[in-house]
Amino acid sequence: MEELSHLDEEGNVKMVDVTNKTSNNRIAKAEGKITMLPETIIAIQSSSLPKGNVLTTAKIAGILAAKKTSDLIPMCHQLNLSNIDIVFKIESKAITISSEVKVKESTGVEMEALTAVSITALTIYDMCKAIDKSMSIGEIKLIEKVGGKTDHLTDYRPSIGVITISDSISKSEAKDISGLILADGFKEVGCNVDHQCILPDGSKELLSTIKLWSNEGVELIISTGGTGLGPRDLTIETLEKHFNSNLPGIEQALHAYGRSKVKTSILSRLKAGLIDKTIVICIPGSPSAAKDALNVLIPTIFHLFHMMKGEKH
Repeated sequence: MEELSHLDEEGNVKMVDVTNKTSNNRIAKAEGKITMLPETIIAIQSSSLPKGNVLTTAKIAGILAAKKTSDLIPMCHQLNLSNIDIVFKIESKAITISSEVKVKESTGVEMEALTAVSITALTIYDMCKAIDKSMSIGEIKLIEKVGGKTDHLTDYRPSIGVITISDSISKSEAKDISGLILADGFKEVGCNVDHQCILPDGSKELLSTIKLWSNEGVELIISTGGTGLGPRDLTIETLEKHFNSNLPGIEQALHAYGRSKVKTSILSRLKAGLIDKTIVICIPGSPSAAKDALNVLIPTIFHLFHMMKGEKH
């Protein structure tokens, strides 16, 4: 069972920190139903109820509720919603309420869509309760969620290798933090990370290590370090002429994500491409760069392996 994201290690309530999550287009659709007497349905359709136009009022209430979700549910984030729509399907003894909420943010809008349906149904109930004591609200559920990590779900998990490139770490003068972050991050999502090593800056063993691991079935290798502008930062120079093909989209995504957090990320160098049959990504050696790489790459990059096999993605 997955851990509850709204509880800390001691079981105390917490708000989920989405600061470092990528902003993208997200959509949530929800649905619910309110049942009632057939004559109540007729009264709603003819706008003959004393409180006025039921469905128009209910739709406005649902839209307002979606915008106020963070005020109603304590751990919800305040979001700048880009669109809210509510539609009704009228049946002989029930009205089905469907909501769709859109946003470009770093977290989803499931709760907003569910809240919109709930308050819409409650508003219908309030406006009709004088003539119908039999009404019942139920079957409120999430129908669809688009965007975020669940938009890229795939069961495939590649074999991972991590190479840390640093003079000080190779001499045991410093600890390998970035390599550990990368290895642990991929392990947490179910990848095998059986290949790890530490090499000094400018090591002649870098290319041979990648080729050896590739022959042993490692599908994705992340190198961390050696991408600066110092005289011994030779990772990219060592590898770039050996790439069979480049993956500029990965490079751009990593750069864009870094720039959104730290302006000096524009000074970083990185490289992504294919060497033999293995995807190789070279990133800076800082812990923050390793964390950024995990946020950008997982799980989207796993689809590359479907593409390499000629499958749809």
